[in-house]
Amino acid sequence: MYGYGYGFGSSYLLIIIGLVISLWASWYVNHNFKKYDQFTSHHGISGADAARYILDNAGLQNIQINKVSGNLTDNYNPGNKTLNLSESTYDSTSVAAIGVAAHECGHAIQDQTSYVPMRVRAALVPAVNLGSNASIPLIIVGALLGMNHTLITIGIWLFALVVLFQVVTLPVEFNASGRAIKILSSGDLLDSDEVPMVKQVLFSAALTYVAAAISTALQLLRLIIIFGDNRN
Repeated sequence: MYGYGYGFGSSYLLIIIGLVISLWASWYVNHNFKKYDQFTSHHGISGADAARYILDNAGLQNIQINKVSGNLTDNYNPGNKTLNLSESTYDSTSVAAIGVAAHECGHAIQDQTSYVPMRVRAALVPAVNLGSNASIPLIIVGALLGMNHTLITIGIWLFALVVLFQVVTLPVEFNASGRAIKILSSGDLLDSDEVPMVKQVLFSAALTYVAAAISTALQLLRLIIIFGDNRN
């Protein structure tokens, strides 16, 4: 019992580190978006207009652009081929909004070109849903049943799938941002002095995914420490 108690107590530091990283990343992306949301683009186009321009030029006229509620809830849905822009992006003519819209268009282009990491991430979704829903309950049940190592091990492996998904997400997000910056650097939608602003917004947004991956990996490490100590 001493080993279990020691591992359980010392592992709280991992939770604190993950929480701090996640909170900082969330603050950083919101800070940069609000900062560059104050800069109206010289061309005066909205996020929705920019998205439509990018999609049409990529031969994706079939993709519908929708306005969705929330702040920074922008996403591309490969299932129904829709680009969903939040209220803070759809009508806004700010540099930040255009950058976010272009990033989501990057995901649409990834889908069109069958970008491999995006396909891998999509293939992982069913397993990850199982892992995120069943991993912790299995571990808890295993602990309650006298530290049933079979259930605990299965639970930890399922949780590892969530970590894998977070890691695979990183190249998908960074690539979408790279595509967005390349498109916006052409000068059709933004002037050259506005592109560095977009880079800052998209870089800070990418850090949230890095933070999520680190935080989830630290949670996995915590589970291994706690139940590994107990098995020893």
